[in-house]
Amino acid sequence: MGRLSAALLVALCAAAQQAPFTIDQVLGAAFPTELTAAPAGGRVAWVSNARGVRNILVAGPPGYVAHQITSYTEDDGQELSVLRWTPDGAALVYVRGGSANPAADPRGAEQAVWIVKLNGSAARRIADGDRPSVSPRGDRVAFVRSGQVWGAALDGPSAPALMFEDRGRAQRPVWSPDGARLSFVSDRGDHRLIGVFEVASRALRYLDPSADLDSEPAWSPDGRSIAFIREPSRNRRDWVPRPTDQPWSIRLADPSSGMGRQVWTANEGPGSAFHAMRVENQLVWAGADRLLFPWEADGWTHLYSLNLKSKIASRLTPGASEVESFELTPDRREIVFSSNQADLDRRHLWKVAAAGGAPTALTSGQGIEWSPVPARGAQAVAFLRSDAQRPAHAAVLVGNDIRDLDPAALPSDFPVQRMVAPQAVSFSSADGILLHAQLFESSAPGAVRSPAVIFVHGGPSRQMLLGWNSRSYYHNAYAFNQYLANRGYVVLSVNYRGGTGYGLSFREASNFGASGASDYQDVRAAGEYLRSRPDVDPARIGIWGGSWGGYLTAMALARESSVFRAGVSLAGIYDWTLEYDLPPADPAAKTALASSPISFVDGWRSPVLLVQGDDDRTVKFAQTVVLADVLRARKVEFQELVFPGEAHEFLLYRHWREALEAASQFLDRHLGR
Repeated sequence: MGRLSAALLVALCAAAQQAPFTIDQVLGAAFPTELTAAPAGGRVAWVSNARGVRNILVAGPPGYVAHQITSYTEDDGQELSVLRWTPDGAALVYVRGGSANPAADPRGAEQAVWIVKLNGSAARRIADGDRPSVSPRGDRVAFVRSGQVWGAALDGPSAPALMFEDRGRAQRPVWSPDGARLSFVSDRGDHRLIGVFEVASRALRYLDPSADLDSEPAWSPDGRSIAFIREPSRNRRDWVPRPTDQPWSIRLADPSSGMGRQVWTANEGPGSAFHAMRVENQLVWAGADRLLFPWEADGWTHLYSLNLKSKIASRLTPGASEVESFELTPDRREIVFSSNQADLDRRHLWKVAAAGGAPTALTSGQGIEWSPVPARGAQAVAFLRSDAQRPAHAAVLVGNDIRDLDPAALPSDFPVQRMVAPQAVSFSSADGILLHAQLFESSAPGAVRSPAVIFVHGGPSRQMLLGWNSRSYYHNAYAFNQYLANRGYVVLSVNYRGGTGYGLSFREASNFGASGASDYQDVRAAGEYLRSRPDVDPARIGIWGGSWGGYLTAMALARESSVFRAGVSLAGIYDWTLEYDLPPADPAAKTALASSPISFVDGWRSPVLLVQGDDDRTVKFAQTVVLADVLRARKVEFQELVFPGEAHEFLLYRHWREALEAASQFLDRHLGR
C-alpha cells in the first residue's frame, strides 16, 4: 500500500476534526459543586458529577491532586450536597438525596445525612435529614428533619433524637463557637423568628421576636452576640418586581437574654429591598466589631463593611459591577470574592481588606472564576473555573500559579477543539433597554444563510456568560448551544430583563413576567437582531428554553409564529394564573392571564416540543397538561417528552441526554438544518 499524499493527509485530518460529536460527549465533563475548605491543613473538598455519578473529591497540599473518598457508581439521581468538615478535618458530613428524586421510593425521596472519613473507610449513613451542622466539639451533628431540629452522635450506635420542638418549620441550625448552643430560623409562614437552644439547660428562647421576617443568624467570634437580618413583613406578591420596599435592617441580639437592638438600616430607595447573594451566609463577622453583608445602595450588588462602633457601613467593592460570592480569609482580615467588575459577561476573583481599601485582582483574562475558598493553613485559594472551551472544573491558586485539581474531570473524548468561542453582542429592545447576548457561529459570518436558534434562560434571575456556566442547568444549556452551533446553526443566547449581572433596575424591571410580560420585548428584539444578520435565514429561526425560558419560548411561538418557526420548551409556564393559583376575582388575575402564552394560542402556528418531569416541584406539571390540550384542540403540531417521577432540573443524566437529543432532532426536522 502506497503512502498517502500530503494533500490527502491534510484533507483526512481536516475531515476528522470536523467529524460530528455527540450530545453525550459534550455533556460528559464532570461538573463540580459544593467547594469547601477544611478547618486546617489546606485541604479542600467538592462534589463531582460525572454523567450523573456523584462523588466527593478531596485535594490538599503540596500537590493538590484530587482523590475520591466516596464510591457511588450509578446515575441514580441522588444529589450530594451541604458538605461539612469535622473540626479535625478527618471526615466530611454531607447530605445524599433531595426532596424530589426519580430513582427513589415512590413514597418519598431519600434525603439523609451521611459521614465519610478520609482514611478510606466506607461512608456511613447517620439518619434521615438535611442541613447538617457539625458541633465545634466534634462529637455531634444537628440536622433538620420534617421541619424540626434533630441531633445524632458522629460516632457510636446511639439513635438520632429530637433536640427540641419548635412551632414553626426550623431551618439552618448553626452551632455557637463553643458548641454549647444552637441557633436556627423558625419559619412561621407570615413571620420568621431567630431561635437559640441551650444544650445543657435545654432552654429555648427567641431573639428580639417581632411580626417581621428574620433570617441569616450569625454568631460573633466570641459567641456572645448573634447578628441577623430583619425584613419588614409584607402582604404582597413575591413575583411582582420589587426595586424598593420598606427598608431592611441588621440587628444584634444577646443569645442569653434574647434582648436585641437595631445596629444598621438600609436607606430608602435602591437597596431598600433585601436581595440575597448566591452564598450560604449573607452576614459574616470580620473580627469582633465588624460585619460584612451585600447591599444594592447604588443599584448594584456590592459588599459592605459595617463598623459596629461607629455604625457606619463602607462599600468595599466598586463601580457598575456585581459581587456574586465571597469568603473570608482564615484570619478574618480579607475577603476573596467573585465579581463581574470590568467584565460584565464573565466572573473573576478579587481580594479586598475587610476594613476597606482598593481590591486586588487575583484572576483576569478570558476565563470565568467563581466560588473562591481560601485554603486554611495554606497560602492558597481554591475556586471553580471555566472558559469558552473548557467546562467547569476545580482549581487552586498557589502564589501566581493556577493548578487544576482534577484533570480527569475532562474525558478524553470531550471535543475541546470544537467548542466555539461565543461573541459578545448587544442590541436594544423596543423600549430602549440595552440587552447583552452571546452569539455562537461555527462558520464565517455571511458565508451562507443558516438556520438560527434563540436560547432564553430560566430563573429569571440568571445570567448566561461568555463561557461554560457556573450552574449545572446552564452548563447543560451551554453544551447544547455548542452542539447546535457545530451542526450549522447560528445560536443567540439572550440575557433578557429580569436577569442578574446588570444591576438592580435591570433585574427588577417594571411589568415583567406575570405582571405585564415586558420581558417578551427582549425576545422579540433578539428575533429581529437575528433577522437582520446576513448569515441567518429569516425563514428558519427557532427558539428554546426551560422554566421561565420555557414561558418566553411559548410566548414567542404564540405571538409571532411568523418569526419563530419552531420551539422547544422544558418545563415552561403557560398560564400564570394556574401557576400562582389566582382565582378570576383576584385583581392580579387579569394582568397575569394577559401576560400568559395561553392567551395568545389562537395565533399559535409553529410546532413545539414540550418536555417536563411529572414530579416537578417548581413548575406545575399541569402547565404541560393544559397547553397540550389547547394545542390539540387547535390542531397545532406538538410533541411531548414526559419523564415520570423526574424533577424540575432533571436529576438523572440520561434524561438530560434524551431531552437534548430529542430537541436536536425536533429542531432539525422543522428548521431544515
